Amino acid sequence: MTLTEEIEKRRTFGIISHPDAGKTTLTEKLLLFGGAIQSAGAVKSNKIKMHARSDWMEIEKQRGISVATSVMAFDYKDKKINILDTPGHQDFAEDTYRTLTAVDSVIMVIDCVKGVEMQTEKLMEVCRMRNTPVMCFINKLDREGRDPYDLLDEIEEKLNINVRPLSWPISMGKTFKGVYSLFNKSLHLFQASRSKIEQDGIEIDDINDPQIDEQVGEADAAQLREDVELIEGVYPEFDVNEYLEGKVAPVFFGSAVNNFGVKELLDCFIELAPGPLPRETEERVIHPDEKKFSGFIFKIHANMDPNHRNRIAFVRICAGKFQRGTNYYHVRADKKIRFSNATAFMAQEKELVDEAWPGDIVGLYDTGNLKIGDTLSEGEPGMFKGIPSFSPEIFKEVINKDAMKTKQLEKGLHQLMEEGVAQLFTYELGSRKVVGTVGALQFEVIQHRLKNEYGASCDFMPINLFKACWVDSSDKKKLKEFIDSKMRHIARDKDGKVVFMAESRSWLTMVQDNFPEVSFHLTSEF
Repeated sequence: MTLTEEIEKRRTFGIISHPDAGKTTLTEKLLLFGGAIQSAGAVKSNKIKMHARSDWMEIEKQRGISVATSVMAFDYKDKKINILDTPGHQDFAEDTYRTLTAVDSVIMVIDCVKGVEMQTEKLMEVCRMRNTPVMCFINKLDREGRDPYDLLDEIEEKLNINVRPLSWPISMGKTFKGVYSLFNKSLHLFQASRSKIEQDGIEIDDINDPQIDEQVGEADAAQLREDVELIEGVYPEFDVNEYLEGKVAPVFFGSAVNNFGVKELLDCFIELAPGPLPRETEERVIHPDEKKFSGFIFKIHANMDPNHRNRIAFVRICAGKFQRGTNYYHVRADKKIRFSNATAFMAQEKELVDEAWPGDIVGLYDTGNLKIGDTLSEGEPGMFKGIPSFSPEIFKEVINKDAMKTKQLEKGLHQLMEEGVAQLFTYELGSRKVVGTVGALQFEVIQHRLKNEYGASCDFMPINLFKACWVDSSDKKKLKEFIDSKMRHIARDKDGKVVFMAESRSWLTMVQDNFPEVSFHLTSEF
């Protein structure tokens, strides 16, 4: 198969949502329809031994939430689908933001009871930054939820994107009958089943077809016809190009836990969603059909297999063909590295791959050479742009509880920080270690993983800090003067960059005024 044909087969997307909207459940059901798994796991129930396939870390099983992005691939109708299931919890937002740089489109899951929530708005802002095409799946129609029109209005208002329903629910909750597909004119009848795969819908050439009355009853059939007429009158005709430009979001309705509406979403997705898109480097735009390989690291995970202390770097292939055992140029380090172990993912399960194509996500076993944001190529020097990093919100000092395990603690902290779980700052005076995170739950995850994966125990003591600011200056003498005068508040990040630890907003402002030649940055490029 040629490079062009391989590219055309690929669809790489992320699933995002507020916590508890049903994102991981939807991921499971997509894998089920794709034949990648035989039965879906329960995300929340502790009584059921089989947990959701994409939640494989021990803490995820205990808490019933996703705390790390999972990568899964399967084949469906001659297409190779790559899914990235992201954490919904805001405390792990940074992992999600980085993951969104590696996808070509997004499916956003919205709970029909709660509607658009704050975390959904934040995620949408990241999608807007890149004009990422978005599909909406309004979930949990088997529950009594909000009016569909109200939900559509709220999506437009809060997420700042036009919507176009491509399916429409027939009632809701206890009286939920099914959905009518406006996209391919078919009726899908609801059957509450968590194990059976949804059957193909009944094709309806005309909305006035009496079959509808027979299947859902005259009253619901009359309401459906009224709704369809209103939708066709109010919303403009669906334009695929507007969707691909990120201007309009097609909307689907269903119940992921009951396998309902998922197949219809998947069928439309493979027809409408974009294949691998061009990516920008510092030098130029890289197109997927270029002959020479290039890709970037968007995620690193240590200890995916607790029996082997391995470290895997997730690479998004942007152009050309990746071949295992080939020497590739590591742009940041300015050297060539040979990758003899390359894997494809099915959540925690991995298989060796000899080759991969644009749009694919490949795991490379790494001994510490690679970092998030690194670019690999066949010799071209440009680094891929747009891997976001953020100044932490919460800071806590690391207290070692077992002096005999100091080396294990240092190694564990170093590896977890390389994954992007949190940021580590080491003070110049006294070598105090401070961890900065986006949310409080990350400290619990770090503690859990240090104990279980490295055998190290630590406590986190809250400290009063406002921001960690990376500093630089074109005048090296002025920068040294600043560092010397503020030595008690100077730390280094994991890469050795100088960071000023500001204790309050007003004090930071005063220091900035006193040192105008020094630049203070709230983000650090990896």
